[in-house]
Amino acid sequence: MLQQILRDMYIDPELLAELNEEQKQILFYKMREEQLRRWKEREEKARMEEAMLTKTARRKQSNGKHVQWLRGKDGEVWVWVMGEAPGDKPYEQISEELIAERARQQAQKEAEELWRQKEAEITKKFRDAMAQEKARIVAEKWKIEMEDRKAAKLEEEKIQEDLKKREEEERQKGEEQIRQQEEIRAKELYLSLKQAQQHSQHSDDDQEWEEQLRRSKAADEERSHKARRARDEYRRQSLRAIQKGRVADLSNLFQGTSLNNDQEAKLNSNSASPLLSHAVTSSKIWERPSRPFSREVIIRWFREEQVPRRAGFERNTNRIAQWFHGIISRQEAEELLMNKSEGTFLVRVSEKIWGYALSYRQQNGFKHFLVDASGDFYSFLGVDPNRHATLTDLIDFHKEEIITSSGGELLLEPCGQQKNPPDYSPLFE
Repeated sequence: MLQQILRDMYIDPELLAELNEEQKQILFYKMREEQLRRWKEREEKARMEEAMLTKTARRKQSNGKHVQWLRGKDGEVWVWVMGEAPGDKPYEQISEELIAERARQQAQKEAEELWRQKEAEITKKFRDAMAQEKARIVAEKWKIEMEDRKAAKLEEEKIQEDLKKREEEERQKGEEQIRQQEEIRAKELYLSLKQAQQHSQHSDDDQEWEEQLRRSKAADEERSHKARRARDEYRRQSLRAIQKGRVADLSNLFQGTSLNNDQEAKLNSNSASPLLSHAVTSSKIWERPSRPFSREVIIRWFREEQVPRRAGFERNTNRIAQWFHGIISRQEAEELLMNKSEGTFLVRVSEKIWGYALSYRQQNGFKHFLVDASGDFYSFLGVDPNRHATLTDLIDFHKEEIITSSGGELLLEPCGQQKNPPDYSPLFE
């Protein structure tokens, strides 16, 4: 099952929901290792293909035009970074000049707008004054005799020249005022932009960057902690199994723990229950589907593959183990464990995988561990790398050794049946 998940890099959501947090983390760690292995393999393949293409391209371009990069003393492509090469202006000076230029352009833009307004005011002022004076002359002088009209015309021209002169002086004065205001405004804008840049760099940008950096570091630390905990758990389980001396190849283990023919006959003769002899009767050739899809298929699988391996039986007897249950749901398992003490457990046949689910009562709730039985061994999916020859070996092993270091789960008390007939009866009928 684990090999199939790593091969497809996909786990069914229903199966994922059956895993507890430790199993999810270790499964993520193993999938991440597989991703890295595939990535390295893909990168190596891409590198070799690129080298081959480069070699082919060079061969094709040997007689034609081609681009050759300028290289430095170190043999790498020469790169120029503005502000760092000899003779370049320092970054601070470039920044100062950019700010000053921005301030000057803004001040010039404001001065041009102010001058347009001022020029419009001056033009309107003197146009109105000239119109009023002309109206006055017309009202007074054009009433006199024809011989005085020439003098009136000369006086009008004189007044117009005087007004134009005053208008020009006013314009020059206005331009000088605008120029002075432009210089003052440019300095004000420069200081304002400089302060805004400094304030922004030390307040908003820094705060936002620090917040993003803090969240990123927190997320990295959390992922690193989970991955480290998963790795430690994986290594701890492996070392623990080696120290106990209980991990070996299935064939050797099973040969060492299986019953010989004489013992089998003796146990059958003294058996307290006829379930085993009934379940191992011969049947048609069995081909297991890729995954369980109905209760009938699960029952057939259990009879064909698990009963011959004595799954659910006590060691060296034909009695069903007290902790063994049939095809019951997660909710039914929790109801059975509801009023039990911490450390009480049961093993039920899973409807999600070819295997079992171990339901465990802890102080503040329940935990469920999937047991993979799709191969020729029994092991917790994603949590425990140890492989056990029989389901009973797995249970006995974790009566002495904890399942996970973070939870410290020890199998202390089996949870028996509360129904009659027992919920595992369909498996042996």
